[in-house]
Amino acid sequence: MKLMQFQIDDMIKTALNEDINYIDVTTDWLVDDSKVSTARYVAKDTGILCGIDIALRVFTLLDETAKFEVLIHDGEQVNKGDIIARITCHTRALLKGERTALNLLQHMSGIATATNRCVKLIEGTKATVADTRKTLPGLRAIQKYAVTVGGGRNHRYNLSDCAMLKDTHLDAYGSMTGAVNALRQQIGHTVKIEVEVGSLEELQEALSLGVEIIMLDNMSCEDMAKAAELTDGRALLEASGNVTDATIRAIAETGVDIISMGAITHSVKAFDISMKIDK
Repeated sequence: MKLMQFQIDDMIKTALNEDINYIDVTTDWLVDDSKVSTARYVAKDTGILCGIDIALRVFTLLDETAKFEVLIHDGEQVNKGDIIARITCHTRALLKGERTALNLLQHMSGIATATNRCVKLIEGTKATVADTRKTLPGLRAIQKYAVTVGGGRNHRYNLSDCAMLKDTHLDAYGSMTGAVNALRQQIGHTVKIEVEVGSLEELQEALSLGVEIIMLDNMSCEDMAKAAELTDGRALLEASGNVTDATIRAIAETGVDIISMGAITHSVKAFDISMKIDK
């Protein structure tokens, strides 16, 4: 996944405006505007780095003279104690941008690390790990980017990407067959249809309709294995619902194609990184 610079800059500017507003009361009164310092990013945990260029962009927006030495890049392993990057710019910019830059870097690295852990847990199976739309408002682009850096894949980016019939859509419309047929009369020829099912009977109905993707919602591993056998490649099978580190391997071994996880974006632990200014 590629990020657009205007998306990144808009996110950063929103965050900076929220954090600084019109003045940094501490920094602007204590630090001379001509003072220049060098700081380093130090990892305090082990995992996959993500978002370093975005974090450094914070300082460029605050100080166009900022210079960087990047030692570890997105997608690379970082170990506790590693120096990730060095930043040299006006001290005021370092202090004003510290929290915004770290918030982004720590969150994105947390997502990449969590995703990579899940990817490694299912190595040797055909299944892939995918994200969902369970993202923080305004941060979807960078969260989905972080999933790809961790080795995962992106589910649909938004509601425009795919016709996805969840149980709520089916309940609102009245029937799976009716809803799929109604959609086919309206959508363009490039739009795929995904249907959520909760039983093998519903799976059979979805298969008879020729939908491209079928989501197996909160099914047991036994039923998912049966679903994979019944489907026999006629549609992509997506396993979803309460996937954890403890269950993901067993789910992958049922023969599903995709395992979608909201937790890798909405419930990740921030990756611990600190900024230290050289004295």
